[in-house]
Amino acid sequence: MSASDNPPPTHRLGRRMLFAGWVIGLALLVLAFSSWEENQYNPNRELQSQITGDIREVTLDGNRWHHYVATGRINGKKVTFLLDTGATDVVVPAGLAAELGLKPGSRGYAQTANGTVEIHRTSIDELSLGPIRFQDVAASINPGMAGEEILLGMSALRQVELLQRQNQLTLRQYAPSS
Repeated sequence: MSASDNPPPTHRLGRRMLFAGWVIGLALLVLAFSSWEENQYNPNRELQSQITGDIREVTLDGNRWHHYVATGRINGKKVTFLLDTGATDVVVPAGLAAELGLKPGSRGYAQTANGTVEIHRTSIDELSLGPIRFQDVAASINPGMAGEEILLGMSALRQVELLQRQNQLTLRQYAPSS
């Protein structure tokens, strides 16, 4: 066996470091792409909001599919909302409802794009979208709904003024008059 058959230890170390560099570089690219992709779906992770006197406003950008997706909170826990003016209630997937502390109440049925589904009625103590707050919101727990996305329906949205301009939706909440 000649000396040229086995590279010196410094060459092996160099190759390992080069390999490790490529792995780290690829991992960073995956993280960057993942963040970019999330911003494409939910461009409203950091909300644009304004409070002027008794008026609280949040302006949402539509995503690339022209849906309004935003990060908010239910009972203090961070969630992702898809605004849905066609949904009567706020609709929560059953798997997420337990994490949010929502208790299933009476059974009912709802008409969805996929037909009639069995749901459980519930109530959300506090729901927020930036500075906009809702208390005691009627909601439904849908056992057939998968994922981590909550439909923000009219049981909450009817309490705000909606103004759509091009690819932006402004939600405006007025303080109750005393």
